[in-house]
Amino acid sequence: MKHGKKYVEAAKNIESGTLYEVSDAIALVKKTATAKFDETVEAHIRTGCDGRHAEQQIRGAVVLPNGTGKTVKVLVFAKGDKLTEAEQAGADFVGGDELIPKIQNDGWLDFDVVVATPDMMGVVGRLGKVLGPKGLMPNPKAGTVTMDVAKAIADIKAGKIEYRLDKANIIHVPVGKVSFSEQQLQENFEALMDAIVKAKPASLKGQYLKSITLASTMGPGVKLSTAKF
Repeated sequence: MKHGKKYVEAAKNIESGTLYEVSDAIALVKKTATAKFDETVEAHIRTGCDGRHAEQQIRGAVVLPNGTGKTVKVLVFAKGDKLTEAEQAGADFVGGDELIPKIQNDGWLDFDVVVATPDMMGVVGRLGKVLGPKGLMPNPKAGTVTMDVAKAIADIKAGKIEYRLDKANIIHVPVGKVSFSEQQLQENFEALMDAIVKAKPASLKGQYLKSITLASTMGPGVKLSTAKF
C-alpha cells in the first residue's frame, strides 16, 4: 500500500522496532495525526485467542471515562412502558415490528447502536442478516439486550464501546479523538485494557496479548509494549 507524503513524513517520528510506553505512544499518535479533521484514535490489539472456539471468543463492552468524542445514535426495540422509558432516556429512535421493513427493505441504517428488550429479540432476530455483518446485532454480553433500557442508553451516550475479536483474532476499538488531551486518551485506553485483560479466556494457553498498536484514522501505527498488561 502506497502512503502519501504527509504519512511518510509523520512515520519518520516513530522508531521502527521500538515498543513504546502508553504515554509516549499517545503523544506520538497526537503528533503524527495530520489530517484536517479531528481524527479518531484507535487501538488494535492482536490476541493469541482462536475465535473459532466458542470459549475463546472475546466480546464485551466498557464505558470510556472520557467518552469517544462521537455523538452516538441509539435505536431501541421495545414495547409498552419500555418505549416511553427509552424515549425519556434519550434514545434517538424507538419502535418495534414497524421498523423491520424500513431496515430490511429501505436499507435504513441511520444509527450506531441497537438496544433491545429480551422480549423483542424474536423481532430483531429477523434482521440478523442486515445487522449481523455490520456488528449492530444486540447482544447480552455487550449489555444491549436488557430490560434496563434507560441505563443501556445512558452508558452508550456516556461513551460505552463494544469490543470483540474479528476474523483475524484482532480487537479494533476507538479510544477517543486526537483533540482529546493525552491524559484523557490514556485514561480511556487504560479502562479499555483493564476490561480486555479481565476478559482473557480461561482455556487460553500461551500468550494472550501478542501486540498492541495505537493509530489515528490517517496516521501511522505506534506499537506499544505489552509487558505492563
